[in-house]
Amino acid sequence: MTATKFGASTFIWTSPFSNDTLDLIDKAAGAGFDLIEICVEDPATIDTKAIKKRLLHAGIGALVCGAFGPDRDVSSDDPSIRANGIDYINICSDIAAELGAPTVAGPMYSATGKTAAVSAEKRAEQWKWASENLAFSADHAAKQRVRLAIEPLNRFETDLVNTVDQGMELVRRIGRDNVGLLLDTFHMNIEEHSIPDAIRRAAGKIVHFHSCANDRGIPGKDHLPWPEIANSLSDAGYDGPWVIEAFNPEITEIAKAVSLWRPLARSQDAIAIDGLQHLKLVILGANTAGEIH
Repeated sequence: MTATKFGASTFIWTSPFSNDTLDLIDKAAGAGFDLIEICVEDPATIDTKAIKKRLLHAGIGALVCGAFGPDRDVSSDDPSIRANGIDYINICSDIAAELGAPTVAGPMYSATGKTAAVSAEKRAEQWKWASENLAFSADHAAKQRVRLAIEPLNRFETDLVNTVDQGMELVRRIGRDNVGLLLDTFHMNIEEHSIPDAIRRAAGKIVHFHSCANDRGIPGKDHLPWPEIANSLSDAGYDGPWVIEAFNPEITEIAKAVSLWRPLARSQDAIAIDGLQHLKLVILGANTAGEIH
């Protein structure tokens, strides 16, 4: 039996991540996390040598996720924006390889916050651009032995890929073995009729998992069916990390982007520490019942 690893997103505390916030690596390790998920908002702030040194000292590993603004939209009408999106994903893959991170994750098919009612013809064109351009980035990532984890987002954050089934279709169209899905319980709570059933439909294609409360607060202080989620991930053959992703309401730009208008816990540390305690109990309970293996 492989022990489940747990990760914390740097977004819980800060934006953007840089040498000024390397102490978050020690904070995550001290809280009991096995991994820290580093968001590459601006590649210029990512000092891989400094990060690797701190990771080694703290005794934890790294994961990488991307931030996909309007100038990194691989489904854009503008060819220069599509090219910039490919270049950015490729840089993220290079950073992941340097850090020993197995995945680059995120909603890399479009720009976060891009929502519009468009014609069927226009939507088909966006899908074409997304699948073709992500295939290019997947080929680059494969050379680095990195996988791309595509994240469906809820309807308020994207109009392109909202559900597991849509995500599976995009993965199929990309057609690369190193491409799969990042499933996030926050988004699934909005878009899926049943989170466990949706997870099972993604069997064999889940390469990353965000274990988030329905309100982005503390996992476990919510209405999500965590034991059933754990069992469905086991049924789907997923044995990768469980990462807590949340956002800091004091960072106004990010808070506005994710519609975070109030604190969701007594502190950002509480989201990480209390959430980790809950998730470990979920896994322990499932293991005790003989359902996670």
